[in-house]
Amino acid sequence: MELQQDPTLLWFIGLYALLMIGIGVFMSKKVSGTEDFVLAGKSLGPFVLMGTLLATWTGSGSISGGETSMAFSYGIIPSFMLMVPTLFGIIMLYIVAPKIRAFGKYTVSGILEAKYGKSARNIASVIIILAYVGIVSYQMKGFGFILNLTTGMTVETGTMIGAALIIFLAMIGGLRSVSQTDALSGFLMVGGLLITVPTIFIIAGGWDEIVQNVPETHMSNTGGLSTIQLLGYLLPSLFLLLGDQNMYQRLASSKSDQSSKKAQIGWLIAMIVISPAISLIAFASRSLFPEIDPGMALMATTTVMPIAIGGILLAAAASFIITTGNSYLLSAATNLTYDIYRNYINPKASDEKQLRITKGFIVLLGVLAFVIITYFPSVLAVQMYAYTVYGAGITPAVLAVFFWKRVTAAGGISSMIAGVTSTLVWEVVLQKPFELNSVVIAVPVAILFLIIVTLSTQKHSSDLAKSA
Repeated sequence: MELQQDPTLLWFIGLYALLMIGIGVFMSKKVSGTEDFVLAGKSLGPFVLMGTLLATWTGSGSISGGETSMAFSYGIIPSFMLMVPTLFGIIMLYIVAPKIRAFGKYTVSGILEAKYGKSARNIASVIIILAYVGIVSYQMKGFGFILNLTTGMTVETGTMIGAALIIFLAMIGGLRSVSQTDALSGFLMVGGLLITVPTIFIIAGGWDEIVQNVPETHMSNTGGLSTIQLLGYLLPSLFLLLGDQNMYQRLASSKSDQSSKKAQIGWLIAMIVISPAISLIAFASRSLFPEIDPGMALMATTTVMPIAIGGILLAAAASFIITTGNSYLLSAATNLTYDIYRNYINPKASDEKQLRITKGFIVLLGVLAFVIITYFPSVLAVQMYAYTVYGAGITPAVLAVFFWKRVTAAGGISSMIAGVTSTLVWEVVLQKPFELNSVVIAVPVAILFLIIVTLSTQKHSSDLAKSA
């Protein structure tokens, strides 16, 4: 089937974008300081918190990369498998959430500093910015895909428009406004996907017809990937989620531990619905549109469905992309303000000054994200890179803070450096040998450094403590 643009769908996106802007402007008037801007005044109840956790995690990474690209490129079973790391990660966060709230820090680098010292904070800030700018960049491109589908404009031009919208919404009200638009987007997406799955299967001619039109490897357990190659796609999301500053900030912004627990249970249930639904829709799209970019698989189905259903799904997809983009952009800017500007440039900056600086950093990093996306061939490629930089560089060290009391500063810092270095060497210098994503190398290296260096420095650390 040939893909046809349908400009009518643009009305749904436009109306929803106006609604999001309206909410953002309204909520921005309630921002009274940096805690309001960064943590929504620690006021989020379970309903809004669940929505913002859901929308932040399920952005272009799922809609243009993740489950969508996996189902289109490798088949339904590998795509279904992507749900497992997410569910496991949510369960682990449920366990550690009270500890996150107890730390009372704005950033993950602040948590690392409390355990490993200032050097860890500085290294973590650089890692987080590297990873999060990459994540923001493919949200922008995901929005470009949507505008290409609806209007026929180039993906590059659509990406530029997406960049402007993401930057504006992140800058205007911070988490105070982002959390509200996230919640609305999350529940719209669940409803849109539940309607879309049976509709697109009818249009595609049913399961048997779809199976006949996809490559034979798409029905195998691994989609033609080796076991280690498949792990290269499964592990990045797990290690990002376990240490994701965005999630930590949202959990810290809840009203109470009880609100946090309820929200995470709701998030878990919602992901059991959303992740398989995205996989099924993208798999049907592989049958209908075999020649399109894998990142457009889910969104392409909106052009062949009844206008109301297609419009709702496309608006929901656009909203997820925008809310994920502005969430990660806000989080990265927070690092620049609290870990670099406040510590090294202007330690005496007033609360009002820090708020203005954070907004300025949002614009700066947003522009950088737009530049970065031009250097990656696909959404899935930049997604795997960004997830691994963070997952290998941050997650082993931050989890050790909560689960290994005897971990040393040398162990944590060496793990962070080893994780990022091995990722960059594998991806940039060696150009991904054997077509393996860097996570299968970088995460084990980071964990080994964490364990070996900690064990070799524990006695020295305890001797110093005794002499003190």
